[in-house]
Amino acid sequence: QVQLVESGGGLVQAGGSLRLSCAASGRTFGTYVVPWFRQAPGKEREFVAAVAGFGGTTDYADSVKGRFTISRDSAKNTVYLQMNNLKPDDTATYSCATNFDYIIYPNDWAYWGKGTLVTVSS
Repeated sequence: QVQLVESGGGLVQAGGSLRLSCAASGRTFGTYVVPWFRQAPGKEREFVAAVAGFGGTTDYADSVKGRFTISRDSAKNTVYLQMNNLKPDDTATYSCATNFDYIIYPNDWAYWGKGTLVTVSS
């Protein structure tokens, strides 16, 4: 059974940092596409960042470019999201997902974690 488990969320002051982790069990991330999404209360889910391919190609939403960094540790079967210079607008539940393939922008994602809450106070 495939499971994605996020961790690392919490309460942080504006300007602070957090590192989120997305660990997979039951299947290996390998070099497949793994994105992070977030959803704030009352808002739609939005794309945050993704990592893909043998070269570790990355993509970011404009709102987080220069502040967030996505990376993967294949040995630990984990994808990370390093979040620096956090802002109150970054407050949301952050979730990772995957289809275990190389399609960067699919119509949907088959596997999701339950998410980890990030709260940024002003």
